[in-house]
Amino acid sequence: MDKVRVLLADDSQAVREELEAVLRERSDIELVDSVDNGAQALEVIQTKDVDVLVTDLVMPVMDGFALMESISRSRNASKPRIIVLTALMRDDFIQRAVNAGADYYMLKPYDPQVVVDRILDLTKPAALPTPLRPTAPMPSCSVDERIANVFLSMGIPAHIKGYHFLREAIKTVVDNPETINAITKELYPAVAKRFNTSASKVERAIRHAIDVAWSRGQVENLNQLFGSRIYVKSDKPTNGEFIALIADRLVIERSA
Repeated sequence: MDKVRVLLADDSQAVREELEAVLRERSDIELVDSVDNGAQALEVIQTKDVDVLVTDLVMPVMDGFALMESISRSRNASKPRIIVLTALMRDDFIQRAVNAGADYYMLKPYDPQVVVDRILDLTKPAALPTPLRPTAPMPSCSVDERIANVFLSMGIPAHIKGYHFLREAIKTVVDNPETINAITKELYPAVAKRFNTSASKVERAIRHAIDVAWSRGQVENLNQLFGSRIYVKSDKPTNGEFIALIADRLVIERSA
């Protein structure tokens, strides 16, 4: 079996050395190069075969965003799959990374073995070509990161209010599962209080976010998350069903 060719780009020498050590222990992975800025990474990609790029966002000379955008504009037939590994956890950064071509968005501090798992996931023959795909339980992910990955894989844009209301509702149910049984009296008002708005606006915005996901036809990614066909495009869940579905999954992952 051919080895997976990996390029590391991170201005932190400690991060590079840690990942280099882990990757070099693998018989199924070849470390093509390890560089400290995006310009060097782009040069490597243009001159060598690279299957997977693991890159930070904040780097000198050329940052990770510019690197990914340059790769996207490249006329090369073969382009690497991309894992963003960063300490930046902002919705606009995640959305921009996805738009630039990121397949996974992972947060520091990280588990090196999970990085290896994501590299191998991206190079499996059956890998889906959708960005930030839902995967098996990822213990190193925070709840915020996991929810962001699920939302983005389903096509829920980070700039709409329903994205933020829905994320807060799911987190609330993860921490207090009983609130899903009082969605109108407790859950919506709790989210509304957090964002200084009304419960009815929270309900409508969450409904809109789910409608957007279904209209974009990304329902299969939700089925991929659970490993079975739960929904079809014509079978749209209620707000409560959707919140409970994702929250239950996160609770299972956290206790695994």
